[in-house]
Amino acid sequence: MNDPEDLKIISRYLSKNHVLALCAHADGDIWSATCFYVTDIERMCLYFMTELKTRHGSLMQRNPHVVGTVAKQPKTVALIQGIQYSGSATILEGEEDAAARARYCKQFPVAIAMKAPVWALRLDEIKMTDNTLGFGKKVFWQRET
Repeated sequence: MNDPEDLKIISRYLSKNHVLALCAHADGDIWSATCFYVTDIERMCLYFMTELKTRHGSLMQRNPHVVGTVAKQPKTVALIQGIQYSGSATILEGEEDAAARARYCKQFPVAIAMKAPVWALRLDEIKMTDNTLGFGKKVFWQRET
């Protein structure tokens, strides 16, 4: 069972940041990318935009399972915070697309002109390191099935 306090820490961190790194793979090919995102804590999803013609977009179409990180770059070990995650990335359609696109464009107005699809990264498992809570402190969250 997930600890509600861990979820608060993770949710706050995801909401305060906006760049994720992901790694996609399919058919023996693997590629990483960074993308701007907005957080939907209620659904434990991150919404991002990327074209289907990108290498990572093409891979995610064939295999939605991705892994990645959300991390800052502090100069001091005591300030290290970061998330490692696994989840699945899917292209949104219809009302879900419209709602996520509006949320994304509100955060990143330049995206209004983009025609790229909006993806939902459904987070399934998160491990967060937060040295601001104590050196090597880890918090965890996993989607309950």
